[in-house]
Amino acid sequence: MTTLLREWLWQNFTRAHVLAWLSAFVFTQVVECPLYLVAMRGSKRPVRSRLMIAFGASLITHPIVWFVIPDLSYTLIDPWAHPAAAYAAMVAFAESFAVGVEAIYLARLEVEDAWLWSLAANAASAGLGLGSRWLFGWP
Repeated sequence: MTTLLREWLWQNFTRAHVLAWLSAFVFTQVVECPLYLVAMRGSKRPVRSRLMIAFGASLITHPIVWFVIPDLSYTLIDPWAHPAAAYAAMVAFAESFAVGVEAIYLARLEVEDAWLWSLAANAASAGLGLGSRWLFGWP
């Protein structure tokens, strides 16, 4: 393992950071899973399959959004940018990634209106998550 990778892992996988991610991941699942279940309400799939599909969408994207995209974004963003602008750009990039990947995932599983549902679910979880963080300091 290269020194750079080892250093990145050491910085990003501290106990506190992983626990913060887990908290945000649970929050995201609580918001997004019900919306994805509504998206699949007409499906002939068993409920267990629909639950797994709903859970799988954020399972694919959330770790990348939390652990990878912030470092990647801040590397690409102008270091002289205002911190609030840099954060907004990072969030926009992360949410665009999540919407796109989850929409492709849902479409491949033949969920109707996958892009619309992915946009709605991610807008809801991002909006409620940012609002909750501002109001309560969580997640």
